Parts: sequence; C-alpha cells; structure tokens
Amino acid sequence: MPKTIEFKDLASLVGQEIGVSDWLEITQERVNQFAEATGDHQWIHVDVERARRELGGTIAHGYLTVSLLPGLGAQLLTVNGVARGINYGSDKVRFTNMVKVGKRVRLRQKLLEAEPRAGGLQLKNLCTIEIEGEDRPACVAETITILYGE
Repeated sequence: MPKTIEFKDLASLVGQEIGVSDWLEITQERVNQFAEATGDHQWIHVDVERARRELGGTIAHGYLTVSLLPGLGAQLLTVNGVARGINYGSDKVRFTNMVKVGKRVRLRQKLLEAEPRAGGLQLKNLCTIEIEGEDRPACVAETITILYGE
C-alpha cells in the first residue's frame, strides 16, 4: 500500500526514503517481450541454451531494468492533488550488476530534490533497483519528474 501525501506537502519529503517496493521476479517471458518491443535480441538475453553454457543463464536488458521504475515506483507513493506528471529524464544511470532471469528485484527510492519548475514541481529521486540475495544493486539512477498540481 503506497504512502499518501498532498501535492503541496511533497517538498517536505526531500532527503527521505520514500519506500521500498515489493519484489518482482524477472522471467524469461518478460525478457523476451522486451526484446521484441525494442529489437534487442542479443543472445545474452534470449538464447537460453547458449547463455546457460557461457553465463550460467540469460540476463535482463539493462533498459528493461530501468523500464520497471514507473511500475515499482507506483507502489511507493500516492500524491493527491496532481493533475498530471511527466517523465523529464534521468541523470547518472548506472548498471552495476546483472539481473539473471529468475531473480527478484525491487525498488528503493529516496527523494533528493523538489524544486518549482515550468509551473509544476520538479522532483529528483535516487532510484536503486536491488537484486534479492545480492550485495550490489542492478541499477542506480537519478530520475527527474515534473508534477503539476490541480
């Protein structure tokens, strides 16, 4: 169940951890669907037999990992009084560990900044995709979103 906050109070969360999502299993079906959607059919992602022999199994695309941020983030926070939001971009995206198919990942998110911009509020979040049972995360990124109040 996500935390709930009013749009006008959002800046009060700067410097705080927003939350941690539920675990999500990375399946071969999800990896294959991402490969189809993006045209990235590199064997490390989709050739199960070869990847098993050479890598111990297939791995998720780095950009698939990043694409999970909106869905996992929706589990963390509901902001009342928002008319719309836009994805403004990302800073410092790093893929620090491979996500093998069959592993579970989750999002840990911290609000770094909340500044007025373009008639809305620009948020910068530190997003860390953790891998269950691993010390190093899969991905660390600073995402930028602009929310507009009602």
